[in-house]
Amino acid sequence: MNKNELIAEVADQCEITKAQAAECVDAFTSIIAKSLSKGEEIRLVGFGTFTVAHRKATEGRNPRTGAVIKIAASNRAKFKAGKALTEQVNKNSAKRKAA
Repeated sequence: MNKNELIAEVADQCEITKAQAAECVDAFTSIIAKSLSKGEEIRLVGFGTFTVAHRKATEGRNPRTGAVIKIAASNRAKFKAGKALTEQVNKNSAKRKAA
């Protein structure tokens, strides 16, 4: 599913226009991005948790030349699925395999 398909699905389920659904989806993603950039955690019970993980600076190798390169430290967004989401995904995948 891409963003346009998600917007269409939100519009259908909430019985709103696609423009309104697009605003909601954009607001949701913007809020998550802003919170993560502040180092905050977003916990959606039953769905999952968005967190920020810090990666230390490391040394790597250029695969072509073998030269040592420095990889800068960075922050990465992480998502850990909640129990209810994991169960729903597993239930649906079991149905697909049985069919």
